[in-house]
Amino acid sequence: MAFLEKHSAPDFEVISDEGTHTIRLSGDWAINTLAEAEAILPRLDVPKDRMICIDASRIGSIDTSGAWLVHRMRGSLEFGGGRVEISGLDEKRRSLFEELEKHHPPHWKPERHRISIVGFLEKAGRQMEGVWHDLLAMLHILGSLGTVLAMVVLQPRRLRGISVAVQFDRSCIGAVPIVALMSFLIGGIVSQQGGFYLRQFGVEIYVVDLAGVLVLREMGVILTAIMVAGRSGSAFTAEIGAMRMREEIDALHVIGLSVTEILILPRVLALMIALPALTFISDIASLFGSGLVAWSYLDIPPQAFISLLHQAITIDTLMVGLIKAPFMALIVGLIACVEGLKVSGSTESLGRHTTMSVVKAIFLVIVVDGIFAIFFASIGV
Repeated sequence: MAFLEKHSAPDFEVISDEGTHTIRLSGDWAINTLAEAEAILPRLDVPKDRMICIDASRIGSIDTSGAWLVHRMRGSLEFGGGRVEISGLDEKRRSLFEELEKHHPPHWKPERHRISIVGFLEKAGRQMEGVWHDLLAMLHILGSLGTVLAMVVLQPRRLRGISVAVQFDRSCIGAVPIVALMSFLIGGIVSQQGGFYLRQFGVEIYVVDLAGVLVLREMGVILTAIMVAGRSGSAFTAEIGAMRMREEIDALHVIGLSVTEILILPRVLALMIALPALTFISDIASLFGSGLVAWSYLDIPPQAFISLLHQAITIDTLMVGLIKAPFMALIVGLIACVEGLKVSGSTESLGRHTTMSVVKAIFLVIVVDGIFAIFFASIGV
């Protein structure tokens, strides 16, 4: 037969003498009587003209919840301007209150940001240090990829073809609708805006040259790389980051498997195959949108548009954009995997590194495109 333990209700009384106001606590201050204790605290009204002593010698039982309530009582009295101390504690209860003091949250203080040259230089230095560490991490992953690829060439069975196919399906086939739609709209906008301004000079026919060269050399591959970075790059970071949070990455190390071979190589390889294909689809969709707008807005029929486009572009124009695609895919894949491996054990870290993955990938894609533009201009292509 079970018996219910009886608890005495918490209470207090205020005793005043010449130099001290004493708050004598009684009853049980525990989790089971916490609601009753909180209900009686609003009745506490002690003048702040003398020293206040909280006498805990008559407390029956007390646990962490009750001690925290007494601690909060003391804090509110001190906040009101009184000098408060707790007495009547044995060694065990004194250690409990000391632990509460250690874990008591500090008072909030607003951060003051002073604008100074030293602070600006320090912040810039820290950011450059972070860029340097990111560069080292990317080079580490790139070197690891080179080692794994050499092993795959010597032992083709080590290549996980199914993983590459799955990642290709997610990165390429699943992205075709959004890439085609966005490219179609961008191509139409380029043609409309170009025709609007060129019509003022009576040379709107050159909108075909403008759209063809701009789309095939620059817009198609950049637009596709940015969308892939936002779609597939963020997905890679989130997947690897979630595995990092669940300690699956550590489990792969423990059982002797290569993280680069199992997780990174299939994703990067699939992305390097997918981005040129998506770039070609983007080029076709952009030119189709441009031709449709040129027909409806500039009265250039499809046959004339195709004939003028054939005269304006060459196979080199198309290849310039397609050559950039694998390098941009490599950049996006490396950054996504590096940021995923940097995730710690919190969801806040996962969200921050996923965002940083997209931002860094888009930035480096534009930088790489600029480098290629300078290179092709220097060789006359």
